[in-house]
Amino acid sequence: MDVIVQPTSRLQGEIQALSSKNYTTRFMLVAALAEGKSTIYYPAHSEDSDAMRRCLRDMGAILEEDDTKMVITGFGKKPHIANAARELNVGNAGAVLRFLMGIAALMPEVNFVNTYPESLGKRPHDDLIVALQQMGVEVEHREGKLPITIRGGQPQGGHIRVSGNVSSQYLSALLFVTPLLEQDTTIEVTEDLKSKVVVGQTLEVLAEAGIIIEASEDLMHYRVQGRQQYEAKTYTVQGDYPGSAAILAAASVTQSDIQVRGLTVDSKQGERAVVDVLRTMGVPLTHADNVVHIQSQGQLQAGEFDGDEFTDGVLAMVAAAVFAEGTSRFYNVENLRYKECDRITDYLNELKKAGANVEERQAEIIVHGRPEGVEGGVDINAHYDHRVIMALTVVGLRAKQPLRIHDAHHVAKSYPQYFDHLRALGANVEWVESSN
Repeated sequence: MDVIVQPTSRLQGEIQALSSKNYTTRFMLVAALAEGKSTIYYPAHSEDSDAMRRCLRDMGAILEEDDTKMVITGFGKKPHIANAARELNVGNAGAVLRFLMGIAALMPEVNFVNTYPESLGKRPHDDLIVALQQMGVEVEHREGKLPITIRGGQPQGGHIRVSGNVSSQYLSALLFVTPLLEQDTTIEVTEDLKSKVVVGQTLEVLAEAGIIIEASEDLMHYRVQGRQQYEAKTYTVQGDYPGSAAILAAASVTQSDIQVRGLTVDSKQGERAVVDVLRTMGVPLTHADNVVHIQSQGQLQAGEFDGDEFTDGVLAMVAAAVFAEGTSRFYNVENLRYKECDRITDYLNELKKAGANVEERQAEIIVHGRPEGVEGGVDINAHYDHRVIMALTVVGLRAKQPLRIHDAHHVAKSYPQYFDHLRALGANVEWVESSN
């Protein structure tokens, strides 16, 4: 399905932020790794979290759910796959794949299938594969990409080196599985570590689950005691900043009076920084009692920002900067190239089609603001990427002519209600049948 985004001058109203995808998938995993029943209140519903639901069931966990909570009976240290093909289908969910590649080390054989060859199927996982091989795990793969077969059963602890240069998800995968090994483990992160704030979320969830991990202050070295057990607990999922970033950007570039509820003020989500980014850009807002309130006239000022602090909010902030006075710079963002698509080259090419004045560097996005607006009136390729879809919608609201975003249904990967929420605030968006 495509979406046509019409120019929209005003947004008004209030919405409840959707539940955090990152916390939901992590809480589900630690609940499955515990013996006994854990309860998760307000879990997210999206393609990514549904992929985790599906895979955990296939690995032997029991999931029961109602409107407000999920109860998981875990498989503990003994995940197993009942289907004869020993297959797991993670859909297009990269984090779910990488976390479960770590857990697959505990099983004799797991085959991860490739159902999104044009998206997740193109993404590399070499650094995690190398780390698993250091643990004595056999991995079959296609140049580091799906399909991937893992033959484990008796993974070994000891000293593991893993690169953090492409993604922090490789490190998180190791942090989930190493407490269950018979031996103690030290993990050394080589090169750089991207998205350190997301590693902080992993450590926070592990601590809630009763797992003890010693981490160096720079998050580059870890000591993990073996033979630990995950505890069955009760968890509550907070509101999602990455998805809300696009809503906040939409309010910032239009005349608006909107409130987004459920965004924890002291959240450890890195994307919480988008509130500060918008403040720096001169957007009138308050953030108190877990509510972000924006009253904007659509006037923004350019700024310079370290994008590694809010990786999944960068595209939405770039969309806001398209209409700012002056030139904005988002630096330290090379890891955006290794997501569902190349979120620098692919995204900027679509922005240019819409009339934005943007430039790319290997690890930077430069935006020359056009406060007068952009032309629009074109068809946009969203590259099957939920973040690209949401960010391009922000640009469409301020374009002079409508934007048609192809394959916009892929927004469901993280935020199925995105267009419903925009409509509720007054945005003029409509679904149409795909034209291709």
